[in-house]
Parts: sequence; C-alpha cells; structure tokens
Amino acid sequence: MRCRCALALVGCALAGAALAQAPAQPATATSAPAEAAAPTTLQGDPHRGKELSYTCLGCHGIDGYRNAYPDYSVPKLEGQSPEYIVAALHGYRDGDRSHLTMHSQASELSDQDIADVAVLFAGKPLAGTGKAQGTVPKAATLCTSCHGQDGVAVAPMYPSLAGQHRDYLVRAIEEYQNGGRKNPIMKSLAAPLKPAEIAEIAAYFGALTPALKTEPRPYTRFSAE
Repeated sequence: MRCRCALALVGCALAGAALAQAPAQPATATSAPAEAAAPTTLQGDPHRGKELSYTCLGCHGIDGYRNAYPDYSVPKLEGQSPEYIVAALHGYRDGDRSHLTMHSQASELSDQDIADVAVLFAGKPLAGTGKAQGTVPKAATLCTSCHGQDGVAVAPMYPSLAGQHRDYLVRAIEEYQNGGRKNPIMKSLAAPLKPAEIAEIAAYFGALTPALKTEPRPYTRFSAE
C-alpha cells in the first residue's frame, strides 16, 4: 500500500483493505479492544486531511486496488469510524501491525496528521441497525458482539466490517494468527479458526450492507477514466 494513511483497515480488509481495506475470527476480521484506543484524542480537520491524503489515495482511492506480495485487496475506508482509522494508523506507526509501506508512511505522520487523515477518509460513518441480515454463520457469531450483527461496529474503537473486501478480511485474521498484528485478544480469538471458518466469516461480513466504500480520488489527467 503506497500511501500515507491506512485500513484487510482496513480490511480489512482484509482492509479493508481491507479484511482491509481491511481492509476477520470468532471475534472479527480486523481489530479488538487492545488496539482500539489511540494514545490521544484529537479533533480531526477534514480539510487538512484532504491536503495530507494525496499519497493515501494512490492506493485507498482506487476501487479494486490490490496490495502486492502478498496479493489482497486494499481495504475500503469510507464509512469506517475515524477512531478506528486513528487506532490502525497508530498500530502501523508503532509496529503493532506488520506492513513495511504502511509503517513507513505512518511514521511520517504526527498524531494530529493521523486525526486529520482519519476524519477525511471516514466521511460519514456507517449507521447500524443492530439487526442481522439473514442467518449469522456459527463461525461469525462471536465476531458480531463487537463488529455488529449487521457488520457495523457497536463502538467507534472497533472496525465496521460490512462490505469490506473478503480477501482483506481473510488476510487480517491470518495476520492475527501469525503475529503480523500484535493484538493479544484478537490473536487468541483467531488462533483456533480453520481456513474454512475464516472464509465463512469473511463471506458473511463482506456481503452485508450498507457497505464500506472506497474514497474516490479527485479527477486528474492521470486518472483511468
């Protein structure tokens, strides 16, 4: 991810991505209480965040853009809570999340920079209904306690997962398993998950709506369209 911001989240989206981003586990595809709270609470300025976000948009502003080596979707960030994006960026900056490019970019950001970028990318956070959309898979049942029955986080410090790229969510869960993300709570929850269960969790949350979106880049003569 060649950018100055973050996230398998993503989320995952995993981030996603992505999981970003981030871009998933019996608790979620992207994060948990221990990494939730950023060191300080600052008021973000979206106008300044827009000025700082030009390199972030090189990855997070392109719908369908993928991280290379390993290959997975960069997480969608629009609709995520700014508090979670702040926490994710602090994680990359402090080394609690293993991603060389994101660590390098986040290391250049001050706490205020992070707050400004986060509020810009979050836009209008998703509003949850608290109701499941269909039947929640057994593997995802515990995840919903923090990430919501409808994939919208029950508190701002947790990532929303609704509509996040599925491969980013898978990647995020696997990073909790292998130590790429150093969150003891998520590690313990992700540890027993089998590949089929991880795929089931990612598929469930990735299909939920309203969904996270990719922040659009301003049009330039270098744009694809």
